[in-house]
Amino acid sequence: MAEIMLGLALLALTAYAVLAGADLGAGFWDLTAGGDQRGGRVRGLIQRSMSPVWEANHVWLIFLLVVLWTAFPIFFGSIMSTLYVPLFLAAFGIILRGTAFALRGQAATIREARGFGAVFALSSVLVPFCFGAAIGGIVSGRVPVCNALGDPYDYWLNPTSILIGVLAVVTGTYLSATYLGGDAQRAGLPDLVEAFRRRALSGAIAVGVISLGGLAVLHSDARSLYDGLTSGGGLVFVAISGGLGLTTLGLIVSRHFIVARWSAAAAVASIVVGWGVAQSPYLLPGELTLDDAAAPHATLVALTIAIGVGLCFLVPSLALLYRFVLTGRLDQEFEPLDQRFRPLTADDHPPEAGA
Repeated sequence: MAEIMLGLALLALTAYAVLAGADLGAGFWDLTAGGDQRGGRVRGLIQRSMSPVWEANHVWLIFLLVVLWTAFPIFFGSIMSTLYVPLFLAAFGIILRGTAFALRGQAATIREARGFGAVFALSSVLVPFCFGAAIGGIVSGRVPVCNALGDPYDYWLNPTSILIGVLAVVTGTYLSATYLGGDAQRAGLPDLVEAFRRRALSGAIAVGVISLGGLAVLHSDARSLYDGLTSGGGLVFVAISGGLGLTTLGLIVSRHFIVARWSAAAAVASIVVGWGVAQSPYLLPGELTLDDAAAPHATLVALTIAIGVGLCFLVPSLALLYRFVLTGRLDQEFEPLDQRFRPLTADDHPPEAGA
């Protein structure tokens, strides 16, 4: 039963990474799009693409927290008492980000839109970094069982945490650019297809470079994870992720964004599963095994039944939502974000999207 619960937790984490992670990555491209007019088309597509799904994607974070809290209470208590600073910052960032995204669409002036946009974009970078930094504290063996000891900042401001935090931000930008390229292609916006094609390629290269360079960091700072990822089942999933990443790169170059979004998501999913395999049988490396962390059998059985019933409603609902999104049935008319504040004239023409 503990293995089933761990599998569900990894499923939730994977879904959050490939769905909400892409939404968070879109915030980075919003931040770097350029000035009001030059970046208006990029920001307009981000607003258009995210609007139907950005709230639904966070259901996987709630699902993950419920599973960890109920199925592995010692593990959950340990990480929450130790990593409360980055987790609080991430939660605060999610609230700020969602509020700013919703209010930006109702802004009365370009100045208001820019202010809300800045909060949305900066929060979109803060959230994945903090989540990644928290994971770095776990995988590097810095989280003790039960209550935290010592400086609360040492647990998540260390080489492994910084590496995984940066990698979380960059992976989100790579996913979002790939997804947005497909949305631009479906909407018939060739300038934005090229703009996000360039962004997706740069994001893919950045992920590859940081991942390879990060092995040296893991070797010196999180040796158990390094050993797990470079041997056995962990190495298999790393190789699968690398192969899928190269496939995605080729699909992006050839502008096959619809297929590329699936291979990109699968590459990220492989890394998440590979992490679980590499760290097995520990939840807290060297401290707490899966069996020791698990709740009583009766609790796990009741949780399994409750999740099974809940998934009967959740999965069809989300599948229908994503089907409508991917087939364009929820698409709104495309409008550059600055267009509401700059009435179109006969002399206007679409500017080239930000490089």
